[in-house]
Amino acid sequence: MESSLNLMAKLVFLLALIYGCYGEPQDLSGKVFVIPMATSTSHVKLHANVSKPISAMTMCQRFNSELERGQSLFSLATQSHNNDLLLYKRSMGVYRVHIKGDQLDFISLPDSKNEWISICWTWDSKTGLTQLWVNGKRSARRILKPDTSVTGKPSIMLVQEQDSYGGGFDISQSFVGDVTDVHFWDNVISSCEIQLYMEFNRFTPGNILNWKALQFTIEGKVFIENSDFKSECYNY
Repeated sequence: MESSLNLMAKLVFLLALIYGCYGEPQDLSGKVFVIPMATSTSHVKLHANVSKPISAMTMCQRFNSELERGQSLFSLATQSHNNDLLLYKRSMGVYRVHIKGDQLDFISLPDSKNEWISICWTWDSKTGLTQLWVNGKRSARRILKPDTSVTGKPSIMLVQEQDSYGGGFDISQSFVGDVTDVHFWDNVISSCEIQLYMEFNRFTPGNILNWKALQFTIEGKVFIENSDFKSECYNY
């Protein structure tokens, strides 16, 4: 009898682990991930159903931080490339994008400490054109990794850069602050859609990652709190 109870307890624990990682999507409207301290372990792993190679994409998010040092905003790795898609804030107003190991910097973009920053990143492999939008201001278009695609099962992380597939975190690259409204599309959305996102109006949610239907796993000192972002104070 005791062994049966122990077996049942183990099964319940295993199901809880599975559900915790791959449970029903959650609507995080009006919520933020809060990362209050730099660590080499705390992160948010995002679970996405990516059924085909990524040959174009748009990623948008909002963040608030007091740090001036470099910190990772979005990291997508595969087993063949740890920097398949990486958005890294190098310093105030300077952002570095990585695609399949290659990189380039965007400079002189809007930035402020302790204020909300809305950022979108686009890339189309047909031309290699990539671009950032920050608080409604767009960067110049640059070319990075044309005629390629991201293949393989992705490991997607917020607040940490993956120096290996699913890990290899460095405390000096970790994000500290708040993150909200993360969306990812497997196409380049229109500039009008990006402006709608920037201006807190209604927009078409991401078809790969959707903040209103998000599957995720939290590890370490990451908390879910109510947002003080101004769009939450208005009906839209």
